[in-house]
Amino acid sequence: MYYESNHYASLWSKYRPVILHLMIAANVDPQQYKLSAHEFKAIGQREKTGFSFLLEASGGRALNNIKGSNVARDLLRVLQQSQKASQLMSEGVYELKMDKQFVLHVTRKEEVVVEPEEVVPATE
Repeated sequence: MYYESNHYASLWSKYRPVILHLMIAANVDPQQYKLSAHEFKAIGQREKTGFSFLLEASGGRALNNIKGSNVARDLLRVLQQSQKASQLMSEGVYELKMDKQFVLHVTRKEEVVVEPEEVVPATE
């Protein structure tokens, strides 16, 4: 898969240990972590929509459309390079969201498991 951006990869790599910790802790409760706004702004690649994004990831890929966010795409790429993050994403669905205040919210979403319905023969 080709991405034209890689501006935020080094920044996300710096935060990767924290993000992995948040993902692990999110198995119990949603987590949040305040990122440094000036680090994102210093990169200078101002996003049209700001820096906030929502990334739903599972199985090492995005479940939602993140084409419009270089910040989210670079985060996903950094997570894909991590063995631990890949393992976590193979076990569940994670929602990673950065708000306008540069707070990263990490939630492990409950997967809805649909059991196949048992076919009961009709008795007449």
